[in-house]
Amino acid sequence: MDGFDFGGIPALAEEHRMVRDLVVKFVERDLMPLEAAVLKRESEGQRYGLTPEEEAPLLKTCKELGLWGLDVPEEFGGADLPLAALMAIEEEMGRTVTPFLFPPDSPNLHMLKAVANEDQRKRYLDPYARGEMRSSIAISEPGAGGDPAGMTTRAVKDGDGWVINGRKIWVSGVPRADFIILMARTGEGKRQEGVTAFIVDRGTPGFIIEREIPMIGGRRTYELVFEDCRVPDAQVLGRLGEGYAPMQLRLNVRRLQMGARCTGMARRALAMMCEQAKNRVTFGVKLADRQAIQWWIAEAATKIHICRLMVRDAAAKMGAGEDVRTEASMLKVFATEMAQEVLDHAMQTFGAMGMTKELPLQLMANQVRVQRIYEGPSEVHRMAIARRVLKNGI
Repeated sequence: MDGFDFGGIPALAEEHRMVRDLVVKFVERDLMPLEAAVLKRESEGQRYGLTPEEEAPLLKTCKELGLWGLDVPEEFGGADLPLAALMAIEEEMGRTVTPFLFPPDSPNLHMLKAVANEDQRKRYLDPYARGEMRSSIAISEPGAGGDPAGMTTRAVKDGDGWVINGRKIWVSGVPRADFIILMARTGEGKRQEGVTAFIVDRGTPGFIIEREIPMIGGRRTYELVFEDCRVPDAQVLGRLGEGYAPMQLRLNVRRLQMGARCTGMARRALAMMCEQAKNRVTFGVKLADRQAIQWWIAEAATKIHICRLMVRDAAAKMGAGEDVRTEASMLKVFATEMAQEVLDHAMQTFGAMGMTKELPLQLMANQVRVQRIYEGPSEVHRMAIARRVLKNGI
């Protein structure tokens, strides 16, 4: 596919294909062999994750191969890859359930790059880009999960700082985060106005981790409470009252990332389904010779192709500075529902074996199910798509 031009969507440059091919080898040589241990621990009720002994050599290998800071600016020692190349890498990473990310977390990086001032770049962006700090972002609230513009957490000016009170939920990666990007309301007016981003360091008085929430798919999120949490003016990230736009930038990057990951998961499921269909015989006939299975395979291959093109199109437009809110919403809905369907058909093809926790299919299926809620439920995205199409056409 890389050698063709699909409707004006640019193919990956040669050097970016080389990086992607390096990631393919890393996934198959270093990550997939760890799946059995990861799946066994998760099936026994242990945490879904890598042990320090498993993670350390992976990080070492990443540094040796140059798979570190892939979208970090060159001034911070990164490769500064374009979004299209990053999404191709995300697709390959989606093929394994071994939970490993190339540091740092890309969506938060993009938000910091967009609005951090010089002081914040030195204190946070620089060490974050080098992989020396971790971050998280707190947007959703118990009463405004799918509607971030309806948040009620409030920051009130007090002398040379701000006092924050409120509650956040469904926040990922909190225990390991050195700081969080907190969205809070600082003004009145329209629902998207008056929202400001703050950088809150771990250990700040009044910043309370209320509880850990186990999720399906092996994930864990957290509920946070802010009780008279005081931060200085220097912790305001971006312009006062204008935090919604950079937050939207972060969400768009994340939605593209999810689209690419879903493509990778669906590819893995399709490959497993094809292998099973060619080898499994029922009632004297191979599954591969049954029309129902053939149609599942045809539909999966077609939709995977469509999804990959959608990712590339959105990444190219976003990289060129275009508004991709509609494309990101379309991709988020299509990719998650496509992957859910392909995974379900793969599990059905495996029969009872497809229901076991020995295969990665069940874990992927649960992770995709969560993604239909994360970064905006499918129904909210469909509403947003329809609203924009009714207003502007397509």
